[in-house]
Amino acid sequence: MTATLERRESASLWGRFCDWITCTENRLYIGWFGVLMIPTLLTATSVFIFPFVAAPPIDIDGIREPVSGSLLYGNNIISGAIIPTSVAIGLHFYPIWEAAYVDEYLYNGGPYELIVLHFLLGVACYMGHEWELSFHLGMRPWIVVAYSTPVATANTVFLIYPIGQGSFSDGMPLGIFGTFNFIIVFQAEHNILMHPFHMLGVAGVFGGSLFSAMHGPLVTSSLIRETTENESANVGYKFGQEEETYNIVAAHGYFGRLIFQYASFTNSRSLHFFLAAWPVVGIWFTTLARIYACSTALIGVTFSSFPSNRHVIFSSTTLLHTILQGDRPQ
Repeated sequence: MTATLERRESASLWGRFCDWITCTENRLYIGWFGVLMIPTLLTATSVFIFPFVAAPPIDIDGIREPVSGSLLYGNNIISGAIIPTSVAIGLHFYPIWEAAYVDEYLYNGGPYELIVLHFLLGVACYMGHEWELSFHLGMRPWIVVAYSTPVATANTVFLIYPIGQGSFSDGMPLGIFGTFNFIIVFQAEHNILMHPFHMLGVAGVFGGSLFSAMHGPLVTSSLIRETTENESANVGYKFGQEEETYNIVAAHGYFGRLIFQYASFTNSRSLHFFLAAWPVVGIWFTTLARIYACSTALIGVTFSSFPSNRHVIFSSTTLLHTILQGDRPQ
């Protein structure tokens, strides 16, 4: 029997690059989505830093009354923000080369549009990046599904809502006080707190926080001790061990007696699915509520436009026509 050894041709530069990009043995997985994610997020981050520190005031309302949001113009970390693009720009694509000079670009709030568009593309690629790594490792794709909730919310406040309003100036400012101001204005214009989907979102966020706060201490309190009393119970855990980390039967018994029997889960998988699904579904509904507010704003309707009583009548039988329903005196 004769064995023939053939010399394998060395891989091309492109082949080596593809192998390195998709290799799961790297300390940080890059992947094909990472090729686009890394430059877009780096661009959004670097462009955010300069305007936040030193950008001049921006004419957001188009009335020659600029609003300052940078640190060098009197703001601090709390009040500072990247002011949205001027209403004079509207929804137009406004790259830096469209301005006559840099001062005009900064005065019209061009960096906001640049940051937001790169950020949205970057976080979308990060979601694909999560799916790609899960696929290569043979994992299920539920991490991507959970991450889709903040991605959907970010697209709503930074892109979908400004499109519905007709201008990027209605987008959410990139700052702490700016976020609060956006929430207050959104409530004043659309009364979103009365929307059932937003209520489900609030229940999802606060409920998820409550369940996490209950689940963590319950697991920590029912760890299976593998050490002596003089050592921490955490020392007995070995990464990748086959044995269970905590006693779910004891946790179920404690919680069932604390509230009632059927308030706790006997299946660990069902429990963790519930912990993940509750906030995810809630935030999805909040996103739908904001999209609803955006779509109804196009036709001049808010959620407060549907009260049960169509008119307000004083005791003197004076009929007051409400403007919300479009009833105007003849």
